[in-house]
Amino acid sequence: MIFSLKGQVAIITGGAKGIGEGICEVFCNAGARVVLWDVLDRGKEVADRLTNDGYEIFFQKVDVTSKESVESAVEKINSKFGRIDIMINNAGIIRDRSFQKMSDDEWNSVINVNLNSLYVTTKAILPIMKEAGYGRIISASSINASAGAFGQTNYCATKAAIQGFTRALCKEVGRYGITVNCVAPGFVKSDMTDAMPDHVVESGIKMIPMGRIGTPQDMGYCYLFLASKEAQFVSGITLHANGGAYPS
Repeated sequence: MIFSLKGQVAIITGGAKGIGEGICEVFCNAGARVVLWDVLDRGKEVADRLTNDGYEIFFQKVDVTSKESVESAVEKINSKFGRIDIMINNAGIIRDRSFQKMSDDEWNSVINVNLNSLYVTTKAILPIMKEAGYGRIISASSINASAGAFGQTNYCATKAAIQGFTRALCKEVGRYGITVNCVAPGFVKSDMTDAMPDHVVESGIKMIPMGRIGTPQDMGYCYLFLASKEAQFVSGITLHANGGAYPS
C-alpha cells in the first residue's frame, strides 16, 4: 500500500477533535500505531472509538506546554514501543481580539500553546529519532500565516513562526534521515465553523475555487503524505491546503 505507516509510531497532539481527530483517523487507517495527546478528556473517547474499529491507538493526557508532562509521556511511549517515528504538532488555540484590545494573557497563551509547545515536544523526541536515523516532524501552520486575519495578530504570528521553525530545523536534522515540514490549512470544518452563522460560512466558501469547505480528513491526507517514507526527499516546506483560496 502506498503511503503505508504500518508499524510506525505516530504522536498526534491536539487529536481530540477537529483536524487532529481527522489526522488520527487517517493515520490509523494507514496502519500507524497512534498516540493521541490532548488536555481534553474527549481524546479518550476518540481513542476508544478507533480502538473499537480495530485500530491501534492510545490516549495520553498531555499538556504540550509542560516539559515535565511531555517528557513523561515520551518516556512511556519509548519504553512501550522502543521507537517514535512521527511527531505531529497539531495542538493549538485561538484567542481572537483586535490588537488594541488584546490582553497580555490572550497574547501569551496563544504564543505558548501554538509556538512554544513545538520547542518542548520536538526537544523531547529528537534524540530518539536521531538514534534511529529516521523521523518525520510535521507542524500545523495556517493560511492566515500568509494572508493575515483581523483580530488574529497573536495567532498569525505563531503560525508564521512555525514556517520559519520548519525551514530552519530541517537544515539541522536532515543528515539524520529526519524531515521537517508543516501544513497550512485553509477554511476547514470544525467546531468553530459549525458555530458560525450560515451566511459567514457561505461567504468563506465563495472564496474557495474548489467550491466547498475543507474537512479534517482532507488535512489528514496532507499529513499522511509528508509522514510517509515516500516523502523522504521533501523537507522544509509549507504544504498549503486551502482549495485554491490562497495559492502559494
